[in-house]
Amino acid sequence: MENPTEFRLEGDGIDLGTLPKVSLHDHLDGGLRPQTVLELADEIGLDVPADDAESLAAWFAEQSDSGSLVEYLKTFDLTTAVMQTREGLSRVAREFVQDLAADGVIYGEVRWAPEQHLAGGLSLDEVVDAVQAGLDEGADDVRAQGRRIRTGQLITAMRHADRGLEIAELAVRHRDRGVVGFDIAGAEDGFLPSRHRTAFDYLATQFFPVTVHAGEAAGLESIRSALIDGRALRLGHGVRLAEDLIIDRQDDENTYVTLGPIAQWVRDREIALELSPSSNLQTGAISAWGDELIDHPFDLLYQLGFRVTVNTDNRLQSSTSLTRELALLSEVFGYSLDDLEVFQLNAAAAAFLPIDDRDELVEQIEDGFSEA
Repeated sequence: MENPTEFRLEGDGIDLGTLPKVSLHDHLDGGLRPQTVLELADEIGLDVPADDAESLAAWFAEQSDSGSLVEYLKTFDLTTAVMQTREGLSRVAREFVQDLAADGVIYGEVRWAPEQHLAGGLSLDEVVDAVQAGLDEGADDVRAQGRRIRTGQLITAMRHADRGLEIAELAVRHRDRGVVGFDIAGAEDGFLPSRHRTAFDYLATQFFPVTVHAGEAAGLESIRSALIDGRALRLGHGVRLAEDLIIDRQDDENTYVTLGPIAQWVRDREIALELSPSSNLQTGAISAWGDELIDHPFDLLYQLGFRVTVNTDNRLQSSTSLTRELALLSEVFGYSLDDLEVFQLNAAAAAFLPIDDRDELVEQIEDGFSEA
């Protein structure tokens, strides 16, 4: 992966790596360091497809660039395999925070599925505690370097499994110990959020915030279910919401669009879209529009006033960073520093934090961008 500080805003020469950022969609098991995978695998006698960190990073990137979410998800068999002990979970979480901070992130929500980390004999509560210990240690490391970062866990249930309510109860049980929200993830097509309606009903009674993976491998029906059954405050990816946009006509300067009912609802209620440009290309989420970043409906959604946010999804699989994603978008769509600030302010407004804390994030972002 490139050093995030190597990216500069074209024309201005601004170091994008130093800008304050908010990360809302970043998977713990998709953000491991290749060297850590090698070392943890060696400790448990697990075979890996490469002998050195550089080669392993290349393997992850190649395997993930298939155009299929199902194939993309298979790479997680390796990362989750080395995250089955308290020590492994804590180490990965600690390094995750260190890497976020190195990328300029001041607040990051870390999503992961505890039910996938029980093979070593730990309980659901124990794995959540292990990850939180690592997150806290990472924040202490960052603080010792004279910087600060805050994180929150997004506890995720696997949408193809039947543990939704159990995982929802787990999330609420840890709401005062680092957990800030709930999510469902995994193979989206064929597994509507309505499958976990009981869990979402419970979370609503607990006033517990929800984001739902929807609009990535499946379309408007999945998004509709996320909004109705899941009461989603944010959409994980949500890129296929663009299927509900009807382009009436175009001229040299403008595109005239009619919003369908789902898109209208999402825009009017400022439900954040957790867009992940590189990942969306890799998984084929934007295949209806093309296979290059210029084809991504990100800019159309932005110009129409949707609350778009920029995310990495899985830094290891996509060989990326939040800084890199911003640089790619700027290069392709000609975004200015002001645009990049809007994306961070959108993310801060959508964070699963009390409003006073969100206001503090906004202040940090505005100060950081004004000094750039």
